Amino acid sequence: MKIGKTQIVIVGGGAAGLELAAKLGRRYGRKHHDIILIDRNRTHIWKPLLHEVATGSLDANMDEVGYRSHCHRWGYRYFYGTLSSIDRAARQVHLAPVNDDTGREVVAAHTIRYDYLVLAYGSVTNDFGTPGVAANCTFLDSHKQADRFRDRLLDQCLRVSREMTANPASNARVRIAIVGGGATGVELAAELFNAADALGFYGLEVFDGSRLEVTLIEAGPRILPALPERLAAAAHHELEALGVRVLTDTQIIASTAEGMVTRGGEVIAADLQVWAAGVKAAPIAGGLDGLELARSGQVVVRPSLQSTKDERVFAIGDCAFCVLAGQERPVPPRAQAAHQMADVVFRNLGRLMTGNATVPFVYKDHGSLVSLSRFSTVGSLMGNLVGGKLAVEGRLARFLYMSLYRMHLIAIHGWIKGAALIVVGHVNRIVRPRLKLH
Repeated sequence: MKIGKTQIVIVGGGAAGLELAAKLGRRYGRKHHDIILIDRNRTHIWKPLLHEVATGSLDANMDEVGYRSHCHRWGYRYFYGTLSSIDRAARQVHLAPVNDDTGREVVAAHTIRYDYLVLAYGSVTNDFGTPGVAANCTFLDSHKQADRFRDRLLDQCLRVSREMTANPASNARVRIAIVGGGATGVELAAELFNAADALGFYGLEVFDGSRLEVTLIEAGPRILPALPERLAAAAHHELEALGVRVLTDTQIIASTAEGMVTRGGEVIAADLQVWAAGVKAAPIAGGLDGLELARSGQVVVRPSLQSTKDERVFAIGDCAFCVLAGQERPVPPRAQAAHQMADVVFRNLGRLMTGNATVPFVYKDHGSLVSLSRFSTVGSLMGNLVGGKLAVEGRLARFLYMSLYRMHLIAIHGWIKGAALIVVGHVNRIVRPRLKLH
């Protein structure tokens, strides 16, 4: 690297970080700038799709993006590693050593300097310290966790199928408890029935959705609080029609090997337990060198998305705590917010490097969409429509839901390759197996 290059380091290759790296690489290239993306994974997958990976409905190997090939195309560099700490005075990030599955070191601990640093390392599931959750529940924060759940799900389905074959009168069930009535929990509950019905095509002829016993547990008064009450009620009804037991106003106080324990004393028996009840910023082992943090661990930022303690450090996506003027709550951890934040930081980095003032982030809530697999889709669109809110359901909502992912593909791959991947995706839905079983 030539001396004098402006070095921009992005920590985290999720929706926000990868989009920003691609934008900066396209705009500045490598002649006078060095754009570096750091991530603890080798590939990227759009996080809202993990519930489909977990049920086998989506083959992540077909949809994930390899950072090394992507960076070569778009003019940035990729480092495989995990942020352990930062040194703001020296303008350096410290990366932890990388070991393989045998414990042998692959990459030693090292440091990378920066002129500007963008923190985009995302969030993890928040279990709120509930006893037994870490030991007994599956989280859906990563590709590996989704794969692990899918393997456990398929194993349990096979156990029940064999028991039914040996004893046709058996009442064996695959019992699954999901804590959290937000988008992840609701979408997973519906996708499970889609996967169960498809298993009959792959050797489990006696198994279908009737052998699932799914319980969705929400501590609040209703599921999908981000949606209008009518749409949340429609989703509630659709889930119950599928066979999901939906419990609201139900708080889980512990998880055991047998199942979930409610505050009311009920034990909800479960072979598989999923915790999807909340998120917090991914923890950084060595801390962030005095950056202001919210209770959730998120980095508190100014309207420009610069940290409150250091104008050379930005935070975007789920790890950013951004309260806009006139608002009481922070910008929600959604994919659309991450996309918009990446756009604003791209502009602000350019302005800082040319000596201009930064511009404030303005969050535009385009609404929320929740897919109930092939059964239904519900959502609301925000904006200058019908007084600011338009309810959508059915095929239109499903089309809009799929459009969100298509927009992400175009943002990280450009129009030509993004459009090609969209076409390939349609073809794959026809020619490839309905479920990933390995």
